[in-house]
Amino acid sequence: MSKLLTKSNYLTGLQCPQLLWITKNDKYRFPKLSEVEKAKFTSGDLVGELAKKLYPDGIDLSELDFQNNLRRTTENLKKRLPLFEAGFMIEGLYARADILVPTGKDHWDIVEVKSATKIKDVNIDDVSFQKYVYEKAGLKIRNYFILHVNNQFVKNGEIEPLEFFVKADILEKVEENFVDIEKRVANMLKIINSKEEPKCSIGVHCTKPYECSLDFECWKDVPEGSVFEFSRMLKKKCFELYDSGTIKMSDVPEDIKLNDKQGIQRRLARDGGKHVDEKEINNFLKGLNYPVYYLDFETINPAVPRFNKSKPYQQIPFQYSLHIQEKAGGKLKHISFLAEGMNDPRPMFLQSLKDKLGEAGTILVYNQSFEISRIKEGIMAFDEFEEWGEKNILPRIKDLLDVFRNFWYYDSMQKGSASIKAVLPVMSDLSYSDLDIKKGDVASFEWERVTFGDVEDKERESVYKALEKYCELDTLAEVEIVDALWEVMK
Repeated sequence: MSKLLTKSNYLTGLQCPQLLWITKNDKYRFPKLSEVEKAKFTSGDLVGELAKKLYPDGIDLSELDFQNNLRRTTENLKKRLPLFEAGFMIEGLYARADILVPTGKDHWDIVEVKSATKIKDVNIDDVSFQKYVYEKAGLKIRNYFILHVNNQFVKNGEIEPLEFFVKADILEKVEENFVDIEKRVANMLKIINSKEEPKCSIGVHCTKPYECSLDFECWKDVPEGSVFEFSRMLKKKCFELYDSGTIKMSDVPEDIKLNDKQGIQRRLARDGGKHVDEKEINNFLKGLNYPVYYLDFETINPAVPRFNKSKPYQQIPFQYSLHIQEKAGGKLKHISFLAEGMNDPRPMFLQSLKDKLGEAGTILVYNQSFEISRIKEGIMAFDEFEEWGEKNILPRIKDLLDVFRNFWYYDSMQKGSASIKAVLPVMSDLSYSDLDIKKGDVASFEWERVTFGDVEDKERESVYKALEKYCELDTLAEVEIVDALWEVMK
């Protein structure tokens, strides 16, 4: 029996034929989705439900099983009303439409709902496949639209879908994309029904348009110290080197142009050791004004805003950790804030910061653009904090990331990364491995889950404790890194 080529299969096939074959013939090789990954789909569902409100007379077929969906789609086409999740199957192809809108006497418009804030190339491929399937099934398609999230929308009371979405006409782009679709579809049908798995080499397609969840298979032979560890090197250039047989950084010839940081990486790959710019590190450390406030935020960024005065995907801080050190290498005082309850956490968050950050001393963060942006957004929404934020807090913030992003200190064990989780192991024995929550995206998911979900008080308390331990380690890591830098300078 021939296998169905679905819309998602088609998009997978455009990215990688091997991935397409595995999806249809050996799907058990894929790792299970994490709870965070599942939550992203749920977020998309919320956006989809909001879009349906634009068509109040629409008929919703989304809850029907496969066969009933196909049957009810055929029946409801005659009613000439908007259809949600109408399904069509023909000649081994299958697609469901987010929204089909009747227009004129016998035509339909495709309206594809996306939770992103702009149109992507993959969206055009998506709609092109739908057009191909629906027209084969006998529909007359007039126009094609992407309904995407308006990134300028600000929640003020109940969300009005007309303001939340932007409806973009993509007719020209779809028509251009449609030219070779018949050949592409025919090739993919051959691939999924073949008994032999096609083999594809690694390339830029491994992460475009989506991160491949089987990269651990295809990349297993790429050694440590490879050219892919070069800092901020374009993927295209990395693959040019790799495909030419230059696999390791240490093998890159002198006539290949590298920037200063990449040159440091090549030198260390050949000679070993660490790179230390004592002058710059000394300037950085001498620029710290004690007491130093080591600060870190955790945030959520819901697609559909939960709180007034917030936008789609805006980072809403719900937690901070603060370590205060009166002098270099001195004792630490730890303060933490974690919002509880379903109210907007930002006013309490800002007030707590105002109470704890004192009047003087460096506020040290890791990647200051993040913390500065959150504070600016907060004081813009709650102007009673404006003078405090602009005059007392923002001028005191200093970025520990600068030391590693600028390669004033670099260890090849960082593998080209300046993230705190890459830097910490080369500067300290501290580790996230024993924590129940180990990553920022998990922290965000867990706080939302237990704060707004239906969970027992005991579980909520347990998660809150895990969140405090995770955030505390982030600022303790900053302390350890600074202490290690002082030791380097000795």
